[in-house]
Amino acid sequence: MVEIEIDGQKVEVPPGSMVMHAAEKAGTYIPHFCYHKKLSIAANCRMCLVDVEKAPKPMPACATPVTMGMIVRTKSEKAIKAQKSVMEFLLINHPLDCPICDQGGECQLQDLAVGYGGGASRYEEEKRVVFHKNVGPLISMEEMSRCIHCTRCVRFGQEIAGVMELGMSHRGEHSEIETFVGATVDSELSGNMIDICPVGALTSKPFRYSARTWELSRRKSVSPHDSTGANLIVQVKNHKVMRVVPLENDAVNECWIADRDRFSYEAVNSEERLTQPMLKQGGQWQTVDWQTALEYAAHGLKCVKDKHGAQAIGLLASPHSTVEELALAGALVRGLGSQNIDSRLRHADFTNLAPAGKSRWLGTSIASLSSLQRVLVVGSNLRKDHPLFAQRIRQAARKGAQVSVIAGAAQDWAMPLATTVVADASVWVAALANVVAAIAAEQGVSSPVAGQVTDEAKAIAKSLLGGEHKAVLLGNAAAHHEKASSLLALANWIGQQTGASVGYLTEAANTVGAQLVGAVPAQGGLHAGQMLATGGLKAAILLNNEPDRDSAAGSQGLASAEMVVTLSPFKTNLDISDVLLPIAPFTETSGSFVNAEGRLQSFHAVVRPLGEARPGWKVLRVLGNLLGLPGFDADSSQAVLASALPGVASGDTVDAARLSNADTVTGPAGADLTPARQQPCVAAIYELDSLVRRATSLQLTSDARAARAAEQGAHA
Repeated sequence: MVEIEIDGQKVEVPPGSMVMHAAEKAGTYIPHFCYHKKLSIAANCRMCLVDVEKAPKPMPACATPVTMGMIVRTKSEKAIKAQKSVMEFLLINHPLDCPICDQGGECQLQDLAVGYGGGASRYEEEKRVVFHKNVGPLISMEEMSRCIHCTRCVRFGQEIAGVMELGMSHRGEHSEIETFVGATVDSELSGNMIDICPVGALTSKPFRYSARTWELSRRKSVSPHDSTGANLIVQVKNHKVMRVVPLENDAVNECWIADRDRFSYEAVNSEERLTQPMLKQGGQWQTVDWQTALEYAAHGLKCVKDKHGAQAIGLLASPHSTVEELALAGALVRGLGSQNIDSRLRHADFTNLAPAGKSRWLGTSIASLSSLQRVLVVGSNLRKDHPLFAQRIRQAARKGAQVSVIAGAAQDWAMPLATTVVADASVWVAALANVVAAIAAEQGVSSPVAGQVTDEAKAIAKSLLGGEHKAVLLGNAAAHHEKASSLLALANWIGQQTGASVGYLTEAANTVGAQLVGAVPAQGGLHAGQMLATGGLKAAILLNNEPDRDSAAGSQGLASAEMVVTLSPFKTNLDISDVLLPIAPFTETSGSFVNAEGRLQSFHAVVRPLGEARPGWKVLRVLGNLLGLPGFDADSSQAVLASALPGVASGDTVDAARLSNADTVTGPAGADLTPARQQPCVAAIYELDSLVRRATSLQLTSDARAARAAEQGAHA
C-alpha cells in the first residue's frame, strides 16, 4: 500500500492508484467531469487539477499516480485558481440555455459552475454552434453545442457496450462528438450514455421536454424483463411514469441498465392498456364491472369442472409475472383439483425440469461473471438476450478471458471470441458431444459419448481445461431446445471434468422464481405444449401472456376451449378469450422477482393502477374466494410472499439447496445425439414480453426492425 496525505489526512491506497482514487477513499470531493469510476481515465476536462507539493504546476487528480509520501492539497489557492480557470474555459462556448435544458437540476456543469464559475464572462466573441444529429429513436443529440468533450460517451461505447458508435472528429474548437458518416446509435445499452453525460448534450428522446427533474418523485423498482433483475429508479409525475434510470447495485447491474429496462415504461402509458374488465357477448366485447367479470369467470370454471373434470382446466403463466402472482395461480389451479399449470411457454423439452421445489439457475453469482477466465456459451445470442450479462463477460474478456461459443449463426457479441462453432440448432447436442470427446482425449479418459474431436472442439477443450474461474452457460435457445436435457447432461459432464460451473442464463425476470413456487406441472399435470394443443383444455387461464407471441405452440389449440380467461395489462388475446381482466404492470403493483442467481428482490408500486386495473395477486385472490378455495385470505403481497418463499428476505439469495442444475437423463451417456426436428423458440430482444412489444421507441430501433424483417421473411 502507498500512503499519501490529502488536505492533511493520511490515506493508504494500492500502488498504481490515482490521486482521485485516494481522494474518494478519504472522502474528499475533487470536482471533475471526464472521470467516471467504471471508465478508463482520459484526463480531458482538467477540472480535477490539484496542488501536488513539489510539482511545478497543478496536476490532474484523475491521471496522477500516487507516490509514497505525496502531499496533495485540493483546496489550496493554487488548486482553486486552476479549477476556476478551467471552468472559465468550459463556459466560454457553453450556450446559456439552462432554463430549457432537460439536464437542468441534475447537471454536473451547472452544479460546479456555482462554486467555480465567475459572475461574468470575459469572452465577447460569438459562441460556437454544433448542429444537431439524428442518431436514432432513443438518444437526442439536438443540443450538441452543450458538449464539453469529456468523451465519457465515447469511452462507454468502447469499453462497456463494446461498440465505438460515437467518436470525436476534427480538432480544437471544431471538435465534435458524432457517429461515423451519419450512422445511428444502435447498442442495446445506449441509454446509459444519457446517464453518464455530465451536461445536457445527450438526452432521452422519449423523455425530452416532458418534465423538470425537481418535479419528479423517485421510487425504487426492479426490471421485469430479463433475468438480471436490474435495480431501477422510476421517476413519476402526477401518477404517471415519466422516466426510468438505474439504481446502482454492484452485485446485480452495477450502475447500468439495458435499453429495454429504461424505455419500456412507454408501454404502461400506451393506448393498448386494458383499463376495465371486459366480457365477450355474442362475439362483441363489452365493458363490465369487476364483480360481474369475476363471477362470470368463476361460474365458467365451475361449469367446466362439473362437465369435464378438473383436468380440463389449466393455467398458462408468464415467467415475467411476480412470485406472488405465480404462487396464487398455482394455488388456484391446484385448489380446483388440477395440476395443469406451466410457465415454460417457449420450451420444447418439458422433461428438463429441476426436482420439485427446486429451480434451474445461473450456477454462479452475477458479479462473478466479470472475473471469469474461461467461458463456454451454448445457444444464446448473449448480447441481445442478456445485455447486462454480456457486459460483465465483456469486462472479463477485456482482462484476458477466453470466450467460446456454440451457436446457430455467427453473431456480433462486441467482444473477442476465442472459438466459435456455428452449427444448426438441430445438431447442437452433437457439437457439444464433440467438446466432450475432445476433453476426454485431453484428459486421457474414455469419452461417455461418441463425439468427433474436431479442431474447434479441441480448442474449446484446451480453453476450458486452463484458467481457474470458468463457466458453461446455457442460453435461452438451449433451454428451449427439443433436446435440452441432453445439452444439460453433456454440459454437466464438461463442468465436472474442467471445474467449471454450469448454469442457465434463464430467460425472464422470474424464470427461477416460477419454478420455486411451483408454476410448473406436478405429477400427472399437462405441460404448456399439451395445454396449447388442440383439445388440450376446455378452460384456460392466461396470466400475463399472449400465446401467439409468448409460446412455441401458439394459440390455435385454445380456439376450441369453452372458457378462456385472460389476465393482462393490455387488450390482447381478443380472438380466443371470453373474459379480459385488467391487471397492473410492475409499476402499479407490489411484488417480487427471483433473478438468475436466485436473488429475491421485492418492489412496491410506484403509481396507482390505471383505470380499473388491479394488482394480479389481488385478482387471483378474489377469484379464489369466489371459487370457495382455501388459502386465499392474504391481505398483502408480503403475506403471499411469506407463504410462498418462507424465510427469504428481499435482497437475499434463496437457499442453495433449492437451486439445482442436475440433469434429468442418466448422465452424458444418456444424451440423444440424433438431430432435433424443430428449431428452438427464442424471442428477439424487443419481443421478449408484452411491455417491450408496446414500447414505441424500442420498436423503432434497428434491432426491432431487423426482428420484424426476419419474422416476415420466415412467414413469406
